[in-house]
Amino acid sequence: MKRITSLFLALMTLLSVCIFVPSCSGAAQKTGVEDGVLTVAMECAYAPYNWSQPDDSNGAVKIKDSNEYANGYDVMMAKKICEANGWQLEVVRLDWDSLVPAVQTGSVDCVIAGQSMTEDRMKQVDFAGPYLYATIVCLTKKDSAFAGAKSIADLKGGSCTSQMGTIWYDTCLPQIENANIKTAKESAPAMLMALETGDVDFVCTDYPTAQAALIAYNDFVLLDFNGTDGAFKVDDGDINIGISVAKGNAELKSKIDGVLSGMTADDFNKIMEDAIKIQPLSRD
Repeated sequence: MKRITSLFLALMTLLSVCIFVPSCSGAAQKTGVEDGVLTVAMECAYAPYNWSQPDDSNGAVKIKDSNEYANGYDVMMAKKICEANGWQLEVVRLDWDSLVPAVQTGSVDCVIAGQSMTEDRMKQVDFAGPYLYATIVCLTKKDSAFAGAKSIADLKGGSCTSQMGTIWYDTCLPQIENANIKTAKESAPAMLMALETGDVDFVCTDYPTAQAALIAYNDFVLLDFNGTDGAFKVDDGDINIGISVAKGNAELKSKIDGVLSGMTADDFNKIMEDAIKIQPLSRD
């Protein structure tokens, strides 16, 4: 009887220790960066946010399992976050639709890829940031009938598209009366090519992407309705760009926010300007 009582007491002691000691209960918060490497996913095909290039010029970072290098605003911001926390940076290239699942499954630590902080996304992941405040614009060609548009009302009946899985396609284009909304494009370059080839009359995107496109395509013109009654109607989550981490990873979110909170909108815009200056002018 004494032996049973002793075993019972020992078991209760062990359980009480495991309840209060994080290493037993699994309650210890982990960032996912315990190995000292922040694994970041992005498309590497969304200039000026991110792109791929053949060498490490202008501070580009090697893309995992590739002979190519990643650069752009997202890479620049990732490097700042890593430098502040003493981490190494690893860039993983994924398709747009694979970014959120990669965070959810833990195959990457975070996504830095020009993602809007929408309500739908925030149900799937947590967001640090914003790390940029974007505005919504359209692009058309200089010889287009829509080149003089002053509001979204002037885009009535036009054919258009944007990148799949974005608020530009899902929220903004449907606000245009009688718009002929064509199939969403799998990437920003594909979206821009649809405009260049005449497949659509205009595309909807954010201001940084449009700025970069104007450098690559000299026959494009920017349509910016912001600050007018004819602008697209969106909430802050649609134009605030954030860094997604796994749900509940408060420690990593906090470490990233600790870096971003020390920066201003002007700081973000200056880094974006630097990214636009060095972007490749490829239309691939």
